Order: sequence, then C-alpha cells, then structure tokens
Amino acid sequence: MTELRNVEAELSRFRTRVLVAGLAVLFAFSLLAARLVYLQVYRHEDLRAQAESNRTAVMPIVPNRGLILDRNGIVLASNYSAYTLEITPSKVENLEETIAELAKLVEILPRDRARFKRLREEAKNFESLPIRTRLSDEEVARFSVQRFRFPGVDIKARLFRSYPYGELASHVVGYIGRINQTEKDAMRRLTTGAPITSASSAWSRALKRSCMARPALSRWKPRQAGALCAGSPVVRPPRAIP
Repeated sequence: MTELRNVEAELSRFRTRVLVAGLAVLFAFSLLAARLVYLQVYRHEDLRAQAESNRTAVMPIVPNRGLILDRNGIVLASNYSAYTLEITPSKVENLEETIAELAKLVEILPRDRARFKRLREEAKNFESLPIRTRLSDEEVARFSVQRFRFPGVDIKARLFRSYPYGELASHVVGYIGRINQTEKDAMRRLTTGAPITSASSAWSRALKRSCMARPALSRWKPRQAGALCAGSPVVRPPRAIP
C-alpha cells in the first residue's frame, strides 16, 4: 500500500521553520546592532579614554631645583644625581622578608629601616618609598642582576641638594629637612607662652641670632604670638635629606 505525501502541509511547515529561523537571525543581528550603537555612541568617550590609558601612562616628574648663585656667580646650592632603592609596599607580599633579602645585596642600616618605617606611616600604601639612598654603581649592578626576585622594588634616579660651602649664607639659601620633636616642643612653648626649658631656650637663642642677622627684614619679638621673625620663615643650617 503506497502512502501519499501531503506536499502542501510539508511546504507550510518548511515556510514556518524558515520564517522562525529568519526572525531569530534578524533578532540576533538587531541585538548586535543595538550593542554597536551603545558602544560607539553612548560609551564613546569612556571607551576612548580607556583605550588611551592602555597605550599611555601619566608619570609624575619631579622638577629640577635651580642653582643658587651669589652676585659674583659663585654656586651656593647645586644638585647632584644618585640612585635610590625604593619599595612600593602595596606590591610586596612580605615586606620584612623582602627587606631582609635586599640587605644581602645592598647595605641597609638600622637608620634606613627606621626612616622607611616612618615614611610608610606618613605616606599612602601605593606610593614608592626609599629604603636606601645614594647607591654606588656596584650596588646598583648587584641589585639589577637579582631584580626579578623583588617585585615592587625598583631603582630610581633622584636629585639631591648640595651646599658646597656648608652653612655659609644659610639664612638666604634656606634648608631642607624634617622638623624634630625638640623644635616642635620649643615652637609650642613659644606660641603658648609656656615656661621655656633649656632645650627650647637654646633653640630660641639660635632663632634670635638668625633673626638679628636680618634686621631689615625681621624683628625679634620674644613671648609674642609666634615669637618668630616677622615676615620670614624659621631658619636652620642647610642639610640634605638622607
């Protein structure tokens, strides 16, 4: 017995399947077009900025400090370059172990560790902090060979201030350095009118002498508000940051 095929029914099902497949493909292309419009139009500026940041990086560059000369052209303050070993704490897993391993390659004194600890407490975790300054060429070479072992540690070239004549003209050249606790206490006593101890008295006498060296610019006012040179900063002998 021969089975007769319903051609019209099969054609109808075929057309339905083609229509559904065509609608699915059209819907998929519509989604792709909508996504393309969203990326190219609505997020154009954001994606452009991200693409630009992938190929460029903004790095702060410390400006060079200028030379200070007297009227005869003699250099009173200049700069010299040196290598500094720096650590970024956020990129180091075990900081103490890393410093101990670095000490095997580069001499790291207890004062270097203390300074690094103080800087770490004052700075942000992602900043690069110096653990050793003024490295020699031999120390730089030793570390460069083992650089792959220390992620987050790098050597950078820095400029340091140099005063060829020491304290000469320090009231003009100024100074760089951190204020210590003794000076903080002395300034607090001078500004609040508290009794002056031997330490603060010595500091105030030194300040008075520096102010008297500039009578045209300052006037010594003991026990008054600030008790500092009027119109001028505190003066100390110049010293370079270690």
